[in-house]
Parts: sequence; C-alpha cells; structure tokens
Amino acid sequence: MLDIIAAGGLVAWPLLIASVVAVALVAERSYFWFRIRKRGRKVAKDALQTYLQDPQAAFSKLGMNTDLPIARIFLEALELNDPNPEEFRLALESAVQAEIPVLKRFNTVFETIVNVAPLLGLLGTILGLMNAFSSLQLGDVGGTDTVGVTGGISEALVSTVMGLIVAIFTLLFTNMFRSFYLRELALIQEAGGQLELFYRHRYEREQEKTYASTR
Repeated sequence: MLDIIAAGGLVAWPLLIASVVAVALVAERSYFWFRIRKRGRKVAKDALQTYLQDPQAAFSKLGMNTDLPIARIFLEALELNDPNPEEFRLALESAVQAEIPVLKRFNTVFETIVNVAPLLGLLGTILGLMNAFSSLQLGDVGGTDTVGVTGGISEALVSTVMGLIVAIFTLLFTNMFRSFYLRELALIQEAGGQLELFYRHRYEREQEKTYASTR
C-alpha cells in the first residue's frame, strides 16, 4: 500500500484521505439506513393501526422509537394540544422538513468526493507526465533518465486509477443512499397523509359530539 501511495505521487495523499473519509461515512450511513429500513415501516404501520383504537397507546409506542425519523415526525404533531386539522397538517409538514437534513446527512461530502477524486487523479496524471517529459533529453538517448521517465509514467497511471476507484466507490453508495432517501420520504408522506386523515376524522367526530351535547 505504501508503495502504491509513493508511486501515486503528491495527489495520492489527498486521495487516500478522501477514501478513508468515504469508507467511514459509508459505514455510518449504511448502519443508519439499515436501522431505519428494518423498523421504520413496521413502526409506522403499528402506530397508525393503534391510533385508530387508542391514540394514547400509539403515542406511547412512538415514544419508544424516537430514534426513527418517522416516529419523531408523528410525535411532533401528536404532542400538540388539541390542534385543528390545519394546525396538525402544518405540524407534520414542519417535522418532515426538520428531518430531511438528517436523512440527507453527508450527501454534500459524498458529492464532493465524487467530483473531486477524478480531478485529483487527472492532476496526478499531468504531474506524472510532466516528470516523465522532464527526464527526457532529446537527442541524447543514452543520457535520458529512464528511472525518471518510468517513475513519471507510473505516477500518472497510479494517480488516475486511484482517483477513479475512489470516485466510483463513492458514487455507487451515493446513489444507493439517495434511493433509500427517496423511499423513506415516500413512506413518510404516505404514512403522514394517513395519520392526518385519521386525525381529521377523529377531530370531526369529536366536534359533532360536542355540538350535539350543547343542543
């Protein structure tokens, strides 16, 4: 590994740092999405079914799953003190907007690595070729520094390969995490719409009971 880094020249070090950062963030995001995708849909489904029978029990179930974005979104709306349907909807929408940065965390870092890594590889290619050409002595083949030429070409090739590997690796996981984000957002919108509909029906029934009792 050290030989490869040495052969890659100056740009090999920032590429190595970028690869370490990418691996660390991929591991963190993989754990994050594994946890959410494993439990998120089930928690939302159970909470909605329970809410139809006992809203307080649904609130308690959600409180035991506050590590999930969808649970925090539901709780944000259910914690309001007797809101009307419009206020309930606004609370849901505000909670969704607050959770989006959590779901898209590190996306900017991933995109930066994907864009910068090939450019660093290209820079290494240019530097390597410059070193190779600087070792050539035209008209004096015997005096040409063959070590410098081969070293420059090696630097050009290794840095290009490193840049592409880092970019491709990061891009694959970036696209995968983006698909997870879109699916989770669709689930949140679907479940949030159902919860809003359930609350609206419950609110209207209570208003009708109140109106009937006052007549």
